[in-house]
Amino acid sequence: MFERFTKDARDVVKEAVAHTERTGAARVGAEHLLLALLDREGSRASFALTALGLDERREPVREALERARRRGGLTQAETDVLAGLGIDVPEIVARVEETHGPGALSAEPSRSRWRGHRPFDRAAKDVLTGALRTATARGHRHIGDEHLLLSLTVRPGVPAEVLADHGVTHASVTRVLYGTGEAKAG
Repeated sequence: MFERFTKDARDVVKEAVAHTERTGAARVGAEHLLLALLDREGSRASFALTALGLDERREPVREALERARRRGGLTQAETDVLAGLGIDVPEIVARVEETHGPGALSAEPSRSRWRGHRPFDRAAKDVLTGALRTATARGHRHIGDEHLLLSLTVRPGVPAEVLADHGVTHASVTRVLYGTGEAKAG
């Protein structure tokens, strides 16, 4: 599949791996793909993000991803559901971090343990597969970083929730990239 990736899409994947290594995560996740997309300039995905006003809101997006990581990857919606059941996730996070240090719930091993290749987790693999499906559904022969962005917007989880909270949805990205509100899921 990677042979069909454009240079921009390959660069996103490489930068996602680099984000993973910098944070000491054991696996490349969908959130790392989003962080890599946020770093891009001069590509179709960066054009779409800028057109949707995310250029000025990149730091709040990064902060939202960090908060989710510290919650053990729970989305805000999941946190709200637990709150409705009387479970105060922010309080639990604070107590665990007080005892075990910041990011203790992120389930990431210490940096020194992981050297070399980092595999992709299920969410990241689903994003890559979704990008292929999105490109194929549009009749595109290559997979670009815009297909990765579209795939991130439809896959349930933290990246899609954070993007939607900042006005970046599948429909809005599709409209910016292709001039239509048509939504073909990836």
